[in-house]
Amino acid sequence: MKRNIRFALVGTGVIAVNHAKAIAAHPEAELVAIAEKDADRGRVFAAEHGIGQVFGDYERMLKQDDIDVICVCVPSGLHGDVTIAAAQAGKHVFCEKPLEIRREKMDEMIAACRKYGVKLGTVFQKRTTRQAAIVGRAIREGKLGKLVLGDVYMKYYRSPEYYRSADWRGTWAVDGGGALMNQGVHGIDLLLSLMGDVESVFAYAAPLVRDIEVEDTAVATVKYKNGAFGVIQGTTSVYPGTEMRAEIHGELGSIVFADSGFKVWKFAGSDEEAPQAAGEAEGSSDPRAISGDGHYILVDDMIGAIREDRDPLIPGEEGRKAVDLILAIYESARTRQEVKL
Repeated sequence: MKRNIRFALVGTGVIAVNHAKAIAAHPEAELVAIAEKDADRGRVFAAEHGIGQVFGDYERMLKQDDIDVICVCVPSGLHGDVTIAAAQAGKHVFCEKPLEIRREKMDEMIAACRKYGVKLGTVFQKRTTRQAAIVGRAIREGKLGKLVLGDVYMKYYRSPEYYRSADWRGTWAVDGGGALMNQGVHGIDLLLSLMGDVESVFAYAAPLVRDIEVEDTAVATVKYKNGAFGVIQGTTSVYPGTEMRAEIHGELGSIVFADSGFKVWKFAGSDEEAPQAAGEAEGSSDPRAISGDGHYILVDDMIGAIREDRDPLIPGEEGRKAVDLILAIYESARTRQEVKL
């Protein structure tokens, strides 16, 4: 009988709950430990989720022999250090989005995991939705013909209280950005998975409403390597937040879909009805309102990657692409120049 894959969390913030629930629900996984600097919060989290080991120092936790996978749930700018330390300790890594906020740190993370022979999986749960699978298949089958436009609109709302809830939120040093790096990175990753890599970008980004260092509003135009154009919009500044919407247009058809399902499904010479794939508007106004289904799928995939000795669904090399694009958007907004990737 196969033994369970044993997970441990570093960090017990908002998203850690999704990790804990996904691991607990999986028949081949168990959550055996957490590391949390805030001792009281760590004890409460452990009690709520039935976790036996609580560490104040994640480096001490990494010395444990009964841990296979580290879930990185700390603020974005700390992902690199935790991932590299985990790889050096021989632990696989299941890293929350974004992979990191600095290109050189992502390079180091990927290199460390390859060097020490451990898996590096990135958490981008929007890729796991039924809508994403259906759209990807339609594109591969050529239903849209030559791709012309690929857009994503992520008009979210985060209150002033949200940014005051932790001193790292809304900072360049640890959050790495705002509406795009923290919230919009999901939609950007999904768009890239459907449209392919970006060649160049021109953008505007700034804090138009919130009293923060980073952007609460961003607009970018992109040129894809396949020749198509696109628009990316991301905010945390507009009220109320609306569900993410993506639009993929080609010479032979158009698909428009949102968290709640398909809005347009039209192809030349076809009266095919839109597939039934309704979901929920996740996290548009409340960062805690995020379904755990995607985390479960990615935990299951991580277990499969370990057992089958293959890359996870979204390995580090793939997970970094959204961050590379966001960093190019920030550079364009600063320089008022087109930036090539």
